[in-house]
Amino acid sequence: MIELRDVRKSFDGEEILKGINAKFETGKVNLVIGSSGSGKSVMMKCMVGLLTPTSGNVFYDDRDFTNLEYSALREVRREIGMLFQGTALFDSLTVEENVEFTLKMFTKMTKAERRDRVNFCLEQVDMRGINDKYPAEISGGMQKRVGIARAIALDIKYLFCDEPNSGLDPVTSRLIDELLQQITEEFNITTIINTHDMKTVFDIGDDVIFIYQGNNEWSGKVKDIKSCDNEMLTNFIKASFF
Repeated sequence: MIELRDVRKSFDGEEILKGINAKFETGKVNLVIGSSGSGKSVMMKCMVGLLTPTSGNVFYDDRDFTNLEYSALREVRREIGMLFQGTALFDSLTVEENVEFTLKMFTKMTKAERRDRVNFCLEQVDMRGINDKYPAEISGGMQKRVGIARAIALDIKYLFCDEPNSGLDPVTSRLIDELLQQITEEFNITTIINTHDMKTVFDIGDDVIFIYQGNNEWSGKVKDIKSCDNEMLTNFIKASFF
């Protein structure tokens, strides 16, 4: 589980996050939704250590991520996988080298052990046999799958996804959704997805947090969204479908 306690973040005196309190449960697909500029991307960056909160704390299973010593911080980061909006694959590296990248950085595996792990991760995303291809030689949907394979290479506990369906056609988007749900359940990880895609929310989401103007405006079960009486959330949902 990941927990945020009164997390605030300011830039040049402007408060972007205004005291976020939230919990993200293990083994569930946790969705973070909100309009552009609402603060959800800043929140995610604070959670993974790309930004330091101005105040407040981020806990990973009772470990205070915001105040850990370097060695303990490195250990938590080893447990985190990230799927970036643009996949962030290295164009000059093959698929195998991309998936292997974090293994070389964070483990002492032999080359043979790394290859076995790469092949295992590619099998999990149904991308067998493309080890020697370069990102430019495969489709956008395949690149997303390789990005997921790289994200889970380290046997992670936490998976962060930033707009995983961005730029994909509806059919491929649904395949990526199903894959993320499958991986979450199979490996019992804490998955957090930033998204504007309400179909993703209703198809695979367990819990959802709605960020509005830097506040946790609403949080609860996905099944309760349609019956909620929060005007801002209702307007956001309507705007998402029309």
